[in-house]
Amino acid sequence: MGDAFGLYLVLTDPVAGYEECAAAAVRCGVRYLQLRMKEAPRDAVLETARRIREITLGTDTMFIINDDVTVAREVDADGVHLGQRDLPVDEARRLWPSPGKRFGLSTHNEQEALIASRLSPDYIGVGPVFATPTKANPDPVLGLERMASIIRSSPVAAVAIGGIDCGNLGEVLRHGARNFCVVRAVNRRPDPGIAIRELQRIWRGKPPC
Repeated sequence: MGDAFGLYLVLTDPVAGYEECAAAAVRCGVRYLQLRMKEAPRDAVLETARRIREITLGTDTMFIINDDVTVAREVDADGVHLGQRDLPVDEARRLWPSPGKRFGLSTHNEQEALIASRLSPDYIGVGPVFATPTKANPDPVLGLERMASIIRSSPVAAVAIGGIDCGNLGEVLRHGARNFCVVRAVNRRPDPGIAIRELQRIWRGKPPC
């Protein structure tokens, strides 16, 4: 099951703005912060990534770029997160051999998680746990039981993802997840710091404020 770090935050069109959300994540001690701008031009992604890199540099928050290892390398991010149809993990490592960089991989079922274990990513995403509209062509929902089984079997850190918010996070944690990813639960809030702290309180076994 690997490392336990709690909240993994993905930034996608945050209503408070990318920089404000990134700063809130740093203030709250979020371990992983991923930039995901799926439909944006590469120049826009690069510009936003550079601003977030300035905010996260020298902090405990690791800055991850979604999909594009060349952008991650150009801004000297802390890692890259790859999907099943992106560049393979071993190829990404070959293109970006800098020591200490993190390589994450999305998995959506037991077979993908098994194959991922042989590739030795630093962590895997497991989901979608619940239905979510954040992807144009979403993968089939896993549900809590299948999520739990995949997480138990993973030799690396596993991050539950997909439709997770304050209302269902408790159930996700009770089913064995130690790490969880959110998108809308923070990005849709005008007060990202408060939203992050609410999720962190639940993760720590306390009721949200």
